[in-house]
Amino acid sequence: MLKILNVIGARPNIMKVAPLMTAMKRREREFTPLLIHTGQHYDAAMSGAFLRELELPAPDAHLEVGSASHAAQTAAVMQRFEPVVLREQPDWVLVVGDVNSTLACALVCAKLGVRLGHVEAGLRSRDRSMPEEINRILTDQVADLLFTPSRDANDNLLREGIPPERIKFVGNIMIDSLVKHLPQAKQSKIADELGVAGRDYAVLTLHRPSNVDNRETLLRLVQTFAEIAQRLPVIFPVHPRTRKSIADFGLNDEVDKSGLRMIEPLAYLDFLKLYSGARLVLTDSGGIQEETTFLGIPCLTLREETERPITVEMGTNIVVGADPQKIKSTVFAALDQPRATPKRVPPLWDGKTADRILDALVHAEHKLQFVESWSGS
Repeated sequence: MLKILNVIGARPNIMKVAPLMTAMKRREREFTPLLIHTGQHYDAAMSGAFLRELELPAPDAHLEVGSASHAAQTAAVMQRFEPVVLREQPDWVLVVGDVNSTLACALVCAKLGVRLGHVEAGLRSRDRSMPEEINRILTDQVADLLFTPSRDANDNLLREGIPPERIKFVGNIMIDSLVKHLPQAKQSKIADELGVAGRDYAVLTLHRPSNVDNRETLLRLVQTFAEIAQRLPVIFPVHPRTRKSIADFGLNDEVDKSGLRMIEPLAYLDFLKLYSGARLVLTDSGGIQEETTFLGIPCLTLREETERPITVEMGTNIVVGADPQKIKSTVFAALDQPRATPKRVPPLWDGKTADRILDALVHAEHKLQFVESWSGS
């Protein structure tokens, strides 16, 4: 039986770890799963809501690192995670995504000689000014197994010198959560509460430093979204970082008169219900690009690049950056198209990624045991 430490640090991690924990519990003769929360996202109420809705247990350990600079936060996770690994003596540690907790726990495993699997490996934006890009690259260098969501991720890893036997193309773990919870999310009343049920509307998410940490950029984006809001309602769940920037830059009045429907961040099922019914989505997030591709919803990515190019090649994603004219022209062109969009779902985005990951772990364990047995003889 394999003892697995599953690490979460930020809310998107919860959506990626939940299918793994569920599959491990179903395969209880093969796996003993433990859940470790680093506390990188320190909103206890929001994290708790995500854990409940995604049917995860209370964490077996909560490191409570909280907010800090990238270096301080990474160091704090390392200091607090190492004793957990030493105490639990896991067979594998699984990290997901590209947050600071991902890299910190990966480095601890590398130093201790504990086997590490990286879920959502091989994604590259080619923009090293993004902290997430550094986290991805370094985590992939030290991981023992790299679980990729798409073939282009395999190609990235091979170009970086990763041995092919460490790379496992398993599909997109985010889609596992989406497939499982979409029927339940349809019961949410959030669209009725916001008065957009049965109507065309857009959903906006915005939190990247490149968009919200500069006053002129943020003001230009708000003014652009205000023009879009004249065409259809724009629902804007506001990230804490973005809300702080709006206040610090003195843009509250500008946002108030923009017509944007600012709301508090939503729990998982409500947010899934909201964006799955949207006419289009504007975002600088990563996972939403994938989920809208699966659902066939037009998505405008408010960044200059994406680490998920398959969502552009096969899906509904268009990278528009922060240029007002490009954003508006793309939005209005999308709105002038028929609502139904032909869906092209990338390979292995089928809701079965978790079991493919577990199969790979079992196979790796059997291979290791065979080698040890052969060496002993």
